[in-house]
Amino acid sequence: MAQIEFREVAKRYANGHVALQNLNLQIRDKEFLVLLGPSGCGKSTTLNMIAGLEEVSEGSLRFDSTEVNGLPAHKRDVAMVFQSYALYPHKTVYENIAFGLRMRKHPKDEIDTRVRSAARDLEIEHLLERLPGQLSGGQRQRVALGRAMVRQPAVFLMDEPLSNLDATLRISMRASIKALHQSMQTTFVYVTHDQAEALTLADRIVVMRQGVVQQVGTPDDIYERPANTFVANFLGNPPINFIDGIIQDDGFGLCFRNGELSLAFDEQTRAELAGSAGRKVTIGIRAEDIDEDATHADCQLSGEITSLLPVGSDQFIGLQSGGRVMFFRVGKERSYRVGEHLSLSVTHCRMHIFDQASGMNLRANAS
Repeated sequence: MAQIEFREVAKRYANGHVALQNLNLQIRDKEFLVLLGPSGCGKSTTLNMIAGLEEVSEGSLRFDSTEVNGLPAHKRDVAMVFQSYALYPHKTVYENIAFGLRMRKHPKDEIDTRVRSAARDLEIEHLLERLPGQLSGGQRQRVALGRAMVRQPAVFLMDEPLSNLDATLRISMRASIKALHQSMQTTFVYVTHDQAEALTLADRIVVMRQGVVQQVGTPDDIYERPANTFVANFLGNPPINFIDGIIQDDGFGLCFRNGELSLAFDEQTRAELAGSAGRKVTIGIRAEDIDEDATHADCQLSGEITSLLPVGSDQFIGLQSGGRVMFFRVGKERSYRVGEHLSLSVTHCRMHIFDQASGMNLRANAS
């Protein structure tokens, strides 16, 4: 068992900086939880508290209902993989993986079995006699994973382990890490600022900002039902398009209006926003949530194409409409040109609606 719980946890430093405040979070046994957010949001601090590398300033940190606030790192059943690999350059791959087990005085035969089993799972058996300097970045990261694996920890911690790798290698390593979690059946806590890693790997994502949790949910929850404008803007490539305006009743029901721009709501949204006429809101439209055929006459964005950005199977267009440039994903079947006038339909039910003052999602089904 490895269930971790933060109860009203805060982290304050002597210089007055508050890295984490009022954290209430339960990490389930055997789940893959990703802490996601920009630099300085508190995600690494949270991970380091689990590892015992940072002390809790306030509140309670519990492993399986037992408080571990004062428990030193070496007495916690956790293993950590760092961004920097942290391998011993003068030791072979075999010796690096075996080092922790030798320090804990495990029998030699057991060490050999565990090291070779981990190397086989990570496909680095042929590298066991090499030194770290003879390895690629991806191979070094696999050695670091192997060193943590052989300990068979109750909790597996990873602090941006793929950030030093190139884009192609990161994709293959994500698959390896996902498979590793499935085979080990251990609680994984993973820190990243990379939304693609979070959406690919996580059972649940914790989005953080300035030491405060913004939303906790499955990847679908976080992407499809963002709790506020920060979460909506942090996930998505290109970022979500925002338009400020007001909710009005046009005689046919509630709609969004900004100057001459009017976007109709679907019936469910109108029901959720009943009584909101006159409220200042921000509409969020993701790049993919449009129809190139402009089939919905009551929910269209029109403007001039300012840029074309091919991305393999699709392309992004920059559309200048109402004094702003927005980006949308379109297919490559149709040929567009810069300067062309274009009308796109917005998918009614896919619009995100946020209160302008608070930034909170107004949809009733938002997490």
